[in-house]
Amino acid sequence: MQLPRSRRRPIQQSFRPEGPLVYARLSDPILVKRAKDGDTRALEVLCERHAARVDKVAFHILRDPEDARDAAQEALAKLCTRIGQFRGEAQFATWLHRLTINACRDVANRQRARACEPLLEDRRAATDADPVHEADRSELRSELSRCLAEIAPDQARVVVLKDALGLSFEEIAAVSDMPVGTAKCYAHRGRNRLRDKLSDVG
Repeated sequence: MQLPRSRRRPIQQSFRPEGPLVYARLSDPILVKRAKDGDTRALEVLCERHAARVDKVAFHILRDPEDARDAAQEALAKLCTRIGQFRGEAQFATWLHRLTINACRDVANRQRARACEPLLEDRRAATDADPVHEADRSELRSELSRCLAEIAPDQARVVVLKDALGLSFEEIAAVSDMPVGTAKCYAHRGRNRLRDKLSDVG
């Protein structure tokens, strides 16, 4: 007599239900993928996670707190609008660092444009100012702006960033995307050209 074979009972495993997704624990690559797929919360977390570093980089380059704040905001705005362009060929932090440098360069360009405006004097009426002295200063500013416009744009840019805005050559190299040695060379040539043109005017 053959005994019946015992049937194995399937082992039932109970899986715990997944809890709410904790975005703060997700890595940058996962957040980037979710953000590119339209997950706005993932994009917000990326901005929150890297905001302090963006602020630090912007201030290190521009030194001025207000300009640095503007550049940092622009960098994070570019992050939100260009996240779809990130292809993952470099680390996300590296890509964002480049966005921040570009934003700083844009802010510095606007500063340069303002510094090169023909009318740099304060337009408010000064009751105690010497009219002759003020006229001489206005003429000098006008001539300086004209001479800056006549020299090579790269040289004029470096001269303004260095002498008008007080940036170091390292900072100029970062915002202008050029080697430090090139920035020093442009400053030297630009100052000489500017000095020659101002001498011709005098």
